[in-house]
Amino acid sequence: MGTMAEPLDLLDDLLGRARRAGADAADALYFEAVSLGVSWRLGRLEELERSETRDLGLRVFVGRSQATVSSSEIDSGAIDRLVERAVGMARAAPPDPYASLADPALLETAPPALDLFDPSEPDPQVLFDRAAAAEAAALAVEGVTNSEGAGASWGTNRVGLATSGGFAGEYRNSMHGVSVSVLAGSGTGMERDYDHAAARFGADLADPALIGRRAGEQAVRRLNPRKVKTVKAPVILDPRLSSSLLGHLLGAINGAAIARGTSFLKDRLGEMVFAPGITVVDDPYRLRGHRSRPFDGEGVRGATRKLVDAGRLTTWILDTSSARQLGLASTGHASRGTSGPPGPAASNIHMEAGTLSPADLIAETGTGFYVTELIGSGVNGITGDYSRGAAGFWIENGKIAYPVSEITIAGNLKDMFQNLTPANDLEFRFGANAPTVRIDGMTIAGA
Repeated sequence: MGTMAEPLDLLDDLLGRARRAGADAADALYFEAVSLGVSWRLGRLEELERSETRDLGLRVFVGRSQATVSSSEIDSGAIDRLVERAVGMARAAPPDPYASLADPALLETAPPALDLFDPSEPDPQVLFDRAAAAEAAALAVEGVTNSEGAGASWGTNRVGLATSGGFAGEYRNSMHGVSVSVLAGSGTGMERDYDHAAARFGADLADPALIGRRAGEQAVRRLNPRKVKTVKAPVILDPRLSSSLLGHLLGAINGAAIARGTSFLKDRLGEMVFAPGITVVDDPYRLRGHRSRPFDGEGVRGATRKLVDAGRLTTWILDTSSARQLGLASTGHASRGTSGPPGPAASNIHMEAGTLSPADLIAETGTGFYVTELIGSGVNGITGDYSRGAAGFWIENGKIAYPVSEITIAGNLKDMFQNLTPANDLEFRFGANAPTVRIDGMTIAGA
């Protein structure tokens, strides 16, 4: 087969070869990526890099045993070798009672159009201009003294999936991005901050100058931080950090973790795990969404789901294997690469906005800590214990008073979820989005 074959034709041929070589069932994934990125610092281009890759992944089943093999070579001889290795490995692998293709009744038969692909490839000069504009705007902020650099990027992916169970589908997506990081102050009193943006279409990308100005202003605000004494008080997370709580939730309701019994929420399905006003939504079908997909990594159709509905946990995040272990059905959350089997992963996720403005949330707080940076990853997914380094601003009398640093915030995610209040400033900027949130009763450890 020629190297220019269309992905679904290539995958159909690959599956046929696998069946003829002795596989009882198989699925195959095609992945093609093109990317262009620039690094820019102090008004000069530092790096321009372009990458083009194509990969095939083949998963075969022999009885209840499975094996996955990948290759970046797509000529006929390489495909024969790929099939031979995969079938040979599956015959030698131990049986897995939960390994199988997706239930045919769950397969997507009419993939929706989600407007994920911007067909226009930007000229490198466009990326130079974006990075330069972001850095120049940041350096123009009074008090900014140096730059760690700016970057701009563009990339596209083409994904094809076919299974011997009757599914075949493909889609394309694209992404444009810009970022900048700068320093304010001098000597040992320097402070760093950053900002970034991304969008499926270049026309939707935030103004690079706005990104740069925001990064510069944030760095200057952090100058001359103070220490605070250890206290128990409310913590408010800036929107660029509050989505990290969604990551902890997803880890805790991931079907693989539930099946292993390694989650602090393993016995909480159907129970109130957040405050009554909290709803968390997973939506694979958002137009131009950063994690949108017309089908999951096993060809299963998705659905917009309230993972948490008015505080109550409604579902696990499941692929076929984890669903079989739990005696349930896939929720359409399989994600995969070419070199391994699928695993559960969410799509676009967001926490619905509350009713208070961020200013009102701060005013209600009285005394507390507004966090703009989290450091480290001290979170125990089994117990829910949470402890992370932090920096930001101290709140006094319901107002931002002064910058603080070298702080640790600690609690337990079970309590944090129950004592969380969202503001009304939700924006859909990334794949995971949340408004400003306040968490009452956290331990703030300072000097």
